[in-house]
Amino acid sequence: MAGGSFGPSGVAEEKAEQYMGRVTGFVIIACIVAAVGGSLFGYDIGISGGVTSMDGFLEKFFPVVYRQKRHAHENNYCKYNNQGLAAFTSSLYLSGLVSSLVASPITRKYGRRRSIICGGLSFIIGATLDASAANLVMLILGRIMLGVGIGFGNQAVPLYLSEMAPTHLRGGLNMMFQLATTLGIFTANMINYGTEKLRPWGWRLSLGLAAAPAILMAIGGIFLPETPNSLIERGLKEKGQKVLEKIRGTSDIHAELQDIIDASDLANSIKHPFRNILEKRNRPQLVMAIFMPTFQILTGINSILFYAPVLFQSMGFGRNASLYSSAVTGAVLASSTFISIATVDRWGRRALLISGGIQMIVCQVIVAIILGLKFSSDGGLSKNFSILVVVTICLFVAAFGWSWGPLGWTVPSEIFPLETRSAGQSITVAVNLFFTFIIGQSFLTLLCAFKFGNLFFTFIIGQSFLALLCAFKFGIFLFFAGWITIMTIFVYLFLPETKGVPIEEMIFLWKKHWFWKRIVPRYSDAEGE
Repeated sequence: MAGGSFGPSGVAEEKAEQYMGRVTGFVIIACIVAAVGGSLFGYDIGISGGVTSMDGFLEKFFPVVYRQKRHAHENNYCKYNNQGLAAFTSSLYLSGLVSSLVASPITRKYGRRRSIICGGLSFIIGATLDASAANLVMLILGRIMLGVGIGFGNQAVPLYLSEMAPTHLRGGLNMMFQLATTLGIFTANMINYGTEKLRPWGWRLSLGLAAAPAILMAIGGIFLPETPNSLIERGLKEKGQKVLEKIRGTSDIHAELQDIIDASDLANSIKHPFRNILEKRNRPQLVMAIFMPTFQILTGINSILFYAPVLFQSMGFGRNASLYSSAVTGAVLASSTFISIATVDRWGRRALLISGGIQMIVCQVIVAIILGLKFSSDGGLSKNFSILVVVTICLFVAAFGWSWGPLGWTVPSEIFPLETRSAGQSITVAVNLFFTFIIGQSFLTLLCAFKFGNLFFTFIIGQSFLALLCAFKFGIFLFFAGWITIMTIFVYLFLPETKGVPIEEMIFLWKKHWFWKRIVPRYSDAEGE
């Protein structure tokens, strides 16, 4: 450690009570513009499921699936079971995984703003290729470019929001990213509902409109200020100080500025952030960067959002009713995010994560029971049970929307010290996109294969559930319910409350936590590193 005068984070002592400033219009506008990047992620999640259920799209690129869909005798669970179709959805996330790791050194060396611009431009290219695709190769190439845009955007935007936001409102402003994501999903569902009627070319409009938020992100990024943390880390101390004064609305920013300078001194002494993040003093943050996005995906939310139209059609809904039901779930997800924005800096992260987890567990179990007892593989649900399934899924989506949805991004983006912050965010994004890829690639196969209970789920959930699993045809929902139980317990035991803690002083949380204080070395142990 440079000089040996600082703690492991580069910050000498806690100065949170000395932080001054207020929420300025300047920082709100900057955060809103930056958060548009989240709409790219959300729009693609929402648009993919709708497009893959459109006859014109399937007939052109996936004729085998189109024929399966039109055959009345085809098993409802297996109509869409095609690895090529799954690859259309999941290839974007594999590309995003790789690009998020590439984005880390770029974000650190050239700033958060330039990564945001790169993400917007890549997404514009991808949307253009997909909308004009004449063959499957061109279609997949467009998806790869969309993935590059998502990798850069998801890596840089949460960091930008966390560093720009004042401490006491960091949670709410950071959730602008998730709000934009949910609004992107809702917008995509509504667009799919309209373009499905424009046969056979409506899918092109759905895919092409992804360029709209990307253009806003790229142009907005040009006019956004860089974060003071990034400026100071790159040696632009005076410019960083001016930006900090502007976004805090006061010249009395000495305590926060000193914390940033201290952290920057340490950050500049670190040449290999990905290697440094493996050190013992960064172990708690690394664990959270891996487990938070993993658990976020294992809620099962992407299975519902990716293939909501497919899922509803498989349950016997008509084409229009399917898209309409998907639009409803998108609206619920977007509106529930406002609950989180309003309460996260008042109630804290832990309370929302735990309560949301409990509600999601209950909803997953209810859906599994209904589908297991009332849904046959060759028929549909009765009207009353169909309504009950949709309502329960909406309650599940609402719980996700005010808990694990936004906080799965917020918590990892705010806990890393400056020297490993971009690397830590890249790990968070890469893990999220890896599991998103796995779910996206395998869900249609799982939906077909797990129509009856099997020994794999018996092993996962426990031998005592053998009889139940033999009866339940939708064991995949119980699988997700089991994971939500595990992650809720994980939060209760291992995640300290980050509400109101300055981003550069997060290291002190781990020193006080009942478990992590045994792992994080004392300052004297870290000196000289």
